[in-house]
Amino acid sequence: MRRVRYHEYGGPEVLRVEETAVPSPGPGELLLRTEAIGVTLPVVRKVREGGMPLPAGVGGEVAGEIIAVGPEVTGFAVGDRVTGLCFADGYADHAVLRAAMASPVPPGVDAADAVALVRCGLVALGAYEAARPAEGESVLVTAAAGGSGHLAVQLAKARGAGRVVAAVGSAAKADFVRSLGADEVVTYEDASWGEPVDIVLDAVGGELLSPALAALAPGGRLVAYSSGGGTIEAYDLLVGAKSAIGFQMALIARDRPELMERWRRELWELYASGRVRPRVHVELPLEDAAKAHEIIEARANQGKVILRPV
Repeated sequence: MRRVRYHEYGGPEVLRVEETAVPSPGPGELLLRTEAIGVTLPVVRKVREGGMPLPAGVGGEVAGEIIAVGPEVTGFAVGDRVTGLCFADGYADHAVLRAAMASPVPPGVDAADAVALVRCGLVALGAYEAARPAEGESVLVTAAAGGSGHLAVQLAKARGAGRVVAAVGSAAKADFVRSLGADEVVTYEDASWGEPVDIVLDAVGGELLSPALAALAPGGRLVAYSSGGGTIEAYDLLVGAKSAIGFQMALIARDRPELMERWRRELWELYASGRVRPRVHVELPLEDAAKAHEIIEARANQGKVILRPV
């Protein structure tokens, strides 16, 4: 089978397609024939910034058909279609997925939709839940055209937000985020992000934390779910009685599986009703993984970037 790996840290140019044997699933694992792979900013950053022993495989969101089931797995069988997060060698024709991280894909749902909806949707919904939203509150979403952000905009509208503001990197993305239901659009360079909001969902971090916090009304809540880091001054929280909340999906998956399952069910219900629909920016063959990373690094995507093994 083919897989994408890197032997040094760096940009998209370090990615290489290699031939290797098809792996076998271990205890609690599933082996998938992959149909679609989601490319995410945290994975792109990991390839560039390091932290993994080399050579390393590229993790990713995967969807496909189960072709083998490891020991101690219950609830899944060969022939089932699932989606979930693969931590190593996700960019591949076949991928090993922990059964605990797998979600069934309903009949008739395209693999690209499944990849775009489930993992990014869980992150978006979890971040929104972390803010403890009330009916009619206003919400600002950064990276609103990205994989999680474009779903967060739709989820906020579907959940009854009174006003949804989409913050994006350029005005070229305005029409796209308005098509998702955003009531207002701001760019990161704008001097003001408009009337303050009750909730900010921030997927960018870094230098954007300061204007994101400034966009909050007194008593507002910022939920940070970015891998971009950044610093918040305690005084800035104090003077506006604001809150900063960190959210990480991995902790929910580990400690609150019943909550993750409830969110999964809600996502599929919203998808079936048409109230939340993932958008795919581009689908590329597996051998074009470097091109996919270039798109993400340039923040050029409007929706999800997908790799197709076949």
